[in-house]
Amino acid sequence: MRKKPGQLAWDKPQLQRPHEQRDKALRVRHMFDGVASRYELVNRVFSAGRDAAWRRKAVELAAAGADDAVLDVACGTGDFLRAFAAIANPPWRLVGCDFSHGMLREAISTSPNRQFHWIEADALLLPLAPELFTVASCAFGVRNFQDLDAGLREMWRVLKVNGRIVILEFTRPENRLFRLLYEFYANRFMPWAATWVSGDRTGAYRYLPRSVVSFIGAAEMCRRLQEAGFGNVIAARMSLGIVTIYVGTKQSTAHG
Repeated sequence: MRKKPGQLAWDKPQLQRPHEQRDKALRVRHMFDGVASRYELVNRVFSAGRDAAWRRKAVELAAAGADDAVLDVACGTGDFLRAFAAIANPPWRLVGCDFSHGMLREAISTSPNRQFHWIEADALLLPLAPELFTVASCAFGVRNFQDLDAGLREMWRVLKVNGRIVILEFTRPENRLFRLLYEFYANRFMPWAATWVSGDRTGAYRYLPRSVVSFIGAAEMCRRLQEAGFGNVIAARMSLGIVTIYVGTKQSTAHG
């Protein structure tokens, strides 16, 4: 699927089952290339600025420090990696990886400091040797993987023993009333308003809320992390459950 800039990436048939599309990765890449320039603005506006706080909390739970080397997978515009860089004793190595050229271009322009390194690559096939990093992170990216389990295994592969994985992802609130209100906002108001703010023509802001409500829940994500080889897995819900932070540890070099 080769699409021109601004061409629709998602229409109604694909949106019914976004995670089952065989060409999901190509659609996601095209979509993010199309919204990269205003992606952070839209996130700030439609999360009421809470997305920055979520990232700070995830960095805190990752227990990152000066001795760490961090790989941020599906790094987008680099905002999660910048949150790691902003702590009192930042990691000595900060590497961001994304398969969207447009997103990486934004990351480089907003994070010019030499402490950052950028790689254009698919999360399912990282061009990196095993056991290079002590922290592997991903914010709002794992639900966009073509194959979730393959992506988690890749993150496990590049971690050293005792390295930590930290994932920040949207989830459906458990409270029924709040879930109904949240999903009305996410599925009705936000797609229209975010499309207007961003100038998007790819269907990104129809896909993104749909990708949340059709994605796996927190319990299933914890199980998938354990199956990928991570131990001590925890799930910390935030903002009444609309986001969850997952943390786990690589406990050995052998799995399965």
